[in-house]
Amino acid sequence: MEISTLAMYHCLAFVWYFFIAYSITNIRTEERPSEVFFYGGQWKYLTVLNLVLQAVFYGVSLLADALRLIKKLRCAKCVISSRDLLFSVLAFPLSTFVSISFWTLYSYNRELVYPKSLDGVIPLWLNHAMHTAILPFAVLEILALPHRYPAKKKGLILLGFVSFLYISWVLWIYSVTGEWVYPLFALFSPAGLAAFFAVSIAVIISFYNFGEFLNRAIWAKMAPLTFFHSTLSCIIFPSQ
Repeated sequence: MEISTLAMYHCLAFVWYFFIAYSITNIRTEERPSEVFFYGGQWKYLTVLNLVLQAVFYGVSLLADALRLIKKLRCAKCVISSRDLLFSVLAFPLSTFVSISFWTLYSYNRELVYPKSLDGVIPLWLNHAMHTAILPFAVLEILALPHRYPAKKKGLILLGFVSFLYISWVLWIYSVTGEWVYPLFALFSPAGLAAFFAVSIAVIISFYNFGEFLNRAIWAKMAPLTFFHSTLSCIIFPSQ
C-alpha cells in the first residue's frame, strides 16, 4: 500500500477511535444505571482502555506515515519501532481478546458482562463500535502493512506485565468498593478467579502468537513481489 494511502487510512482510523473513545467516556454520570458503580469511572473497563489504546496506536501510525512522506526517515524509524511494538504486543491481541471474549460471554449470559440496562444508555451502534468493529480493524492493519515483532520473550513479558497491571486495577477496585468490575467475577471463589485470570492471560497470549503467525504468513508471501517491485523501480528510476 502506498504511503499516502496508508496515511489516509491511519488518519481515518485515528479519528474513528478518538470519536468512539470520546463518546463512551463522556456519558453523563446521571445517565448510568445504578448498578454501574462510579469508582474508577469508565477507566475500569477493558473495552474503554482498549479504545484509548487503539486511538494512540493509530495516532502513532499516522505520525510515522507523515514522517515518511516528508522524508524524515531517521525520526520515522524510531516512530515505526514504537508503532510496531504497540501493535504486536497490545493493539492486536487486546482487540482480538476484547471482541471474542465479550461476544462469547454476551451470547452465554449478557448480564455477566453487559447488563440489559446499558441498552438505554449506550446505543447499539456504539456497542458494535466498541466490541465488533475493533476485530476487523486489527486484521486490516495486518493486511495493510507488515509489522516487526519483538523477540518472543520481550513481547510476552510486556504483554504479561500489562495484563498484571489491569488485573491489579480490578482487584484494587474490588478492595475499595466491594463491587466487581464485571458481574462475572462474583461467580468465582478466590481460587476459581485466579484460574480464570490465568486462563484469560493464556488466551491473550495465544492471540499474540496468532497475530505474529498471521503477519509472517501474509508478508512472507508478499516479500518476493515486494522485492521484484523495488528492484524494477531501481532499474527504471536509478536516481531514486
